[in-house]
Amino acid sequence: MSTVTDVEIPVRGGAMRAALALPDTTPAAGVVVLHEAFGLNDDIRGIAARFADEGYVALAPDLYTPGIKALCIAQAMLALARRRGAALDRAASARDWLAARPDVDGDRIGAVGFCMGGGFALLLGSAGGLRATSVNYGDVPKQVDQLRGVCPVVGSYGADDKRLVPAARRLESFLTELGVPHDVKVYDGAGHSFLNRDHPAWADKTFGRMMPIAYDADAAEDAWRRILAFFADHLRGGS
Repeated sequence: MSTVTDVEIPVRGGAMRAALALPDTTPAAGVVVLHEAFGLNDDIRGIAARFADEGYVALAPDLYTPGIKALCIAQAMLALARRRGAALDRAASARDWLAARPDVDGDRIGAVGFCMGGGFALLLGSAGGLRATSVNYGDVPKQVDQLRGVCPVVGSYGADDKRLVPAARRLESFLTELGVPHDVKVYDGAGHSFLNRDHPAWADKTFGRMMPIAYDADAAEDAWRRILAFFADHLRGGS
């Protein structure tokens, strides 16, 4: 597995920590890895390493500003709902920093996000500067106009994640209406956070009442296959 190193990225008011994973050969396309509510943990670092193993320069930024975790989560969720705020700014700074690296092809940048990070990945994909984005059990705007200009999207959701199944349906419908290349799939028997192995003890107590949280090996394997194939087409294929 590729080595993951800690880096600091300049942001407004200071620096943001992030995890960087490099492939064997560069320059290469880049992928921004956006964490779920659990933060920049070993699971997210492992996902960055997996993308590096696949030949991408992967960067996983910490979307939280320093402070109490519960407050950081609330502030990030608010930024996602309002489509503006520090967490979104930090995600955009990570994209720009990655694209500017000499070992990255700045015209071939993608993003992948999980839960909250999936929502931010979709917002980044609508803001320009990305060739493809992967939304995994992330929320979706309520109006199709909010996705105009979005890059190609690959989305994965769990059928038992009842709160977000409507988001998956909206995503499929909106992208079809907009004529955006996409691959959206809902996995029977999978709940929320089925791609992520590392769920802290407090996660089930905090979120488990709203949604089942568990890793699903079969759904995760198929979702990874689709994500990597989609990124290969849109970040490496074509001009």
